[in-house]
Amino acid sequence: MDRRRPAPPTESFPRRSARTRRFSLGEPRTFAVAPARGSVLFLRSRSGTDPSTALWEIDATSGAERLVADPAALAVGGRGGATAEELRRRERLRESAEGITSFAGDAVLDRVAVALDGAVHLVDVGTGGHRVLPAVAGAFDPRPDPTGRRVAYVAAGALRVVELADGVRRRVDRDRSIVVPDRDGVTWGLAEFVAAEEMGRQRGFWWSPDGERLAVARVDETPVAVWHLADPAHPERPPAPHRYPQAGTANADVRLVVVDLAGAQVPVRWDRRTFPYLVDVWWQAGRPLTVAVQTRDQRCVRVLTVDPDRGTTRTVAEQTDRRWVDLVPGLPRWHGAALVTTVDRGDTRRLAVDGRPVTPVGLQVRGLLGTLGDDLVVAASEDPTTTDLYRVAPDGEGMRRLTDGIGVCSGVAAGEILVRIRRSLRWPGARVDVQAGRSRTVPVRALAADPGLVPRPTFHVVGDRRLRSVVLFPRGRAFRPPYPVLCDPYGGPHALRVVRSRNDLLTSQWFADQGFAVVVTDGRGTPARGPAWERAVWGDLAAPVLEDQVDALEALCRTDDRLDRTRVGIRGWSFGGYLAALAVLRRPDVFHAAVAGAPVTDWRLYDTHYTERYLGHPDERPSNYRRTSLLADADRLRRPLLLVHGLVDDNVVVAHTLQFSSALLAAGRPHSVLPLSGVTHMTPQEVVAENLLRVQVAFLRSALSGSAAPAS
Repeated sequence: MDRRRPAPPTESFPRRSARTRRFSLGEPRTFAVAPARGSVLFLRSRSGTDPSTALWEIDATSGAERLVADPAALAVGGRGGATAEELRRRERLRESAEGITSFAGDAVLDRVAVALDGAVHLVDVGTGGHRVLPAVAGAFDPRPDPTGRRVAYVAAGALRVVELADGVRRRVDRDRSIVVPDRDGVTWGLAEFVAAEEMGRQRGFWWSPDGERLAVARVDETPVAVWHLADPAHPERPPAPHRYPQAGTANADVRLVVVDLAGAQVPVRWDRRTFPYLVDVWWQAGRPLTVAVQTRDQRCVRVLTVDPDRGTTRTVAEQTDRRWVDLVPGLPRWHGAALVTTVDRGDTRRLAVDGRPVTPVGLQVRGLLGTLGDDLVVAASEDPTTTDLYRVAPDGEGMRRLTDGIGVCSGVAAGEILVRIRRSLRWPGARVDVQAGRSRTVPVRALAADPGLVPRPTFHVVGDRRLRSVVLFPRGRAFRPPYPVLCDPYGGPHALRVVRSRNDLLTSQWFADQGFAVVVTDGRGTPARGPAWERAVWGDLAAPVLEDQVDALEALCRTDDRLDRTRVGIRGWSFGGYLAALAVLRRPDVFHAAVAGAPVTDWRLYDTHYTERYLGHPDERPSNYRRTSLLADADRLRRPLLLVHGLVDDNVVVAHTLQFSSALLAAGRPHSVLPLSGVTHMTPQEVVAENLLRVQVAFLRSALSGSAAPAS
């Protein structure tokens, strides 16, 4: 059972949400199953307001928990804060916690390495003992080899290895470089920007199963244009250079090299001109070194096996699509001698083993979570508002649901141990439990703060396209209908907002409690509705997503007179910010005010891998970029618009808002801009996160107070 501390009654929701990093602190996460130990390692801070995450272990049978590594103890003699690489990794992962935010272990998880303040710590999981390894300053991403004899890490763009003392041949730990950059702009062992931001690949080196070699990414960023991120609030600080591959321009040159412990190199050879994207690498025991590569237009993903002695490759699988091939978390992977992938058939993303579908039509596979015995465990959706876990026989002869169908689930599985992470409307936050074989299920304690707010959503399926929407009304009697409407979408690829999870609807309910009827809609392009639904935005990220927001709103207004159709606002962040600004520009007859946070305003300014997937290369399909740009529509603004942007955002850079604001000014269109000094894309600062909510409410109340008049 979850033990949640009740929030102080005098503390507002914006304050609680900011102080708890949106109620994520204290939640268990980042699980690694250790079948040989009969346990699971995970991260969790000590309370719902403690930002410092520690490493814990839970016995999969008894449920006994043990603190393995406390960052406060490890940090003794630290080197002055997180490294630049670590801060960039956290930004790519939207990681708002501190302390131990990642870890890696040997094959049986007896030894675990963590980086803290640029130092490498080796932790003995069984005893909890630890020592600081003699790594150079600025160490990042330490990873023990599978045998536990060595730890590799990256520092200053070089890959280094610490040979661990064994008390016999080696009495002290010894650090040395394996491969070093030959010039500026080159790194070894790091993921380039688009791999980390868009492909889900956060690492750049992989150990061989015997611990004698590594496959290492060599990244040459010199072809990528240098942008400069400056914070005008601090003119004494120099602008930070940032290699950003904007749509249509050069990407980093990424190669894969097999390196032995003496530094000898064997380049891996494939057609990098046709397949420039290195999607993933894995080197499993008993299986060959394997890589997945992708064409720049993303219409083909090829799986290659590698001869590590010669660097030659052989194609073992290929997926193609006339629009694009989606990258599915956890896939492809070997399962014994079989290759597990997905195939899109019957408008369903299906799990496939050696190309043969083993999950049914209508069940949309979201990712591979691991294995239970000989079976595969996947997350999948029958309805986009829920995600469940399924155990699937690799021969396709059996499938069993492992969760209860009432919320959004994820997890990890290995050996006979399953970790289930369940979110629902019935409880706050996540409930996590562990089951080992036929033993009883044991809970993992959740220490997150109670939000002090319970959403009251009603879910709807509306219109000919069966759009999923949720509506939230004010609780209590402080406001009376009809209520001004606030649309609160994300609306773009990869993300769902209409889900049966309490914490995912907290902020929308808080806005509702300020006197709004809040409407959230997931339209075309969002996941879990099938490949055709996702690809309906190809070539146009504007018209379909906006049309779906309008159609859902109008359908809901026709059936519920509590929604005031004459007072409609819209808010959003990132793609949602783009959609909010788009709405007041192109449909001022429907939307009467907008708050656009960190919006993409010109897709030519966004990165290659994301943008070209949906719009193509700008030199080849310039009309796609013209029809989706907000800059060309600046003279159409007739409604109040608030633009919000972090000045050091390295994902959607502030140039988007500044160029759009300049275009609005040139067109003589009044608008408001709120620059956030020192703030990145994920706005982690407490004072910013808290007061952004208040500022938006004040703006929307003012803007909608007299919005019944038609747009001129």
